[in-house]
Amino acid sequence: MKYSIFLSLFFLLAFTRSFAQPKLIDKVIAQVGDNIVLYSEIEGQKQSMKQNGVAAEDIDECAILEQMLYNFLLVNQAELDSIQISDEQVDAEMENRLRMIESQMKNVKDEKGNPITIESFYGKTKLQIKEEFRTTIKKRLQGQEVERGITSSIDVSPLDVENFFNSIPKDSLPYINSQLSFQQIAVFPMITKEDKDLAFKQISDIRKQIVSGKTTFCAAASFYSEDPGSAKACGRIEATRGAMVRPFEATAYSLKVGEISEVFETEFGYHFMQLIERKGDDYVVNHILIAPKFSLDNLDAASKRMEKCYEELKQNKITWEEAVKIYSNDVNTKENKGYITNPITGEIKWSVEQVNQVDPMMFQLTDGLELNQITSPLLYYDYNERKEAIRIVRVAERTQPHVGNLTDDYNLFRMMALEQKKQKAIANWTKSKISTAYIRIDDSFKDCKFENQWVPKAP
Repeated sequence: MKYSIFLSLFFLLAFTRSFAQPKLIDKVIAQVGDNIVLYSEIEGQKQSMKQNGVAAEDIDECAILEQMLYNFLLVNQAELDSIQISDEQVDAEMENRLRMIESQMKNVKDEKGNPITIESFYGKTKLQIKEEFRTTIKKRLQGQEVERGITSSIDVSPLDVENFFNSIPKDSLPYINSQLSFQQIAVFPMITKEDKDLAFKQISDIRKQIVSGKTTFCAAASFYSEDPGSAKACGRIEATRGAMVRPFEATAYSLKVGEISEVFETEFGYHFMQLIERKGDDYVVNHILIAPKFSLDNLDAASKRMEKCYEELKQNKITWEEAVKIYSNDVNTKENKGYITNPITGEIKWSVEQVNQVDPMMFQLTDGLELNQITSPLLYYDYNERKEAIRIVRVAERTQPHVGNLTDDYNLFRMMALEQKKQKAIANWTKSKISTAYIRIDDSFKDCKFENQWVPKAP
């Protein structure tokens, strides 16, 4: 069994039970300390794996159970060690889990073809769902802390990486698809005080219309709000402490139910909100966002600045690195020679699939470029900053598809060697802790061929 560094599907799939799962007579099939595993949880994971494209014949319920036993062995140790997890940590993780599940459920429909949401599936509000799974999430984080303690000090040397690479049969070396690295020089047009004043006046007028009863909050949000994630849902946002930027959160906690806030500012623009519900650290608000827009004059100034940069680069008057320092005002790339970080991997290399997933326009712009060749200045929308900018892009590296090797793919094999070393440490820890924990497994799973001896063999 390959352990999952506690990022296992168990705690995620506790939410995502099968949408067509028949009712089962439930029973306890295993226990580690005070933590029990139910038969329905095994079935829920099996159904969820099928929904995620795993063939039925490839699903091993014994492996699922062993992963759960390991997870609860970590939780059991966390309880013995009295590991504390704050409510803020639980709330933040809960938000991440819910966002992930909502993403997975986007295309799921019921028997009548209607979209299924988390709320409709459970028949509960998000706040009620959060309350139900709070203990589960807390245990997950406690176990994660134990696992981090097992693996945090583990590292690999260059010799370890070389030995790992040499241990892989030549015909089993991974095939590496083409990868690319991109750099950009980006200029965001200046937002002036006049631009901000105009946005403030616009949102203040919208608020007056709602307060005076000339329009409803829902109608105004749908028509005016510039928050794409909430505008079509009447501006509705469900959040918890720590999930939103501070001015937004502070305003939400300052209101009474039904009260409409004054206009306030965040890094994204101007907002106002109405508190719908609050329970502990969780709250529901309707809100409207209006972002200041740069003027055409400032767009023209930014465009001329980028044209100058482009000409100096084309005429080799300055190097790329010099141009980044002189012209770019993009805080995310300026200090890194313009390299664009891949948000999926955290590295500067991208596969073609990842480029198309995150920034499809990037591949269209650079597909025909030679290395170090640059694009002309083009307007684009920066999803991180939520605003428009003008950028010049170049391809810094483009590898050819190849069989993995230490020269080109050292970081890949380093991560693989490190993962193998961590797995060995986890396996050793698991074997040492099994003998000290109370573990029981139902006879219906007695024929499972586990990798660990979870219960003593009968004499």
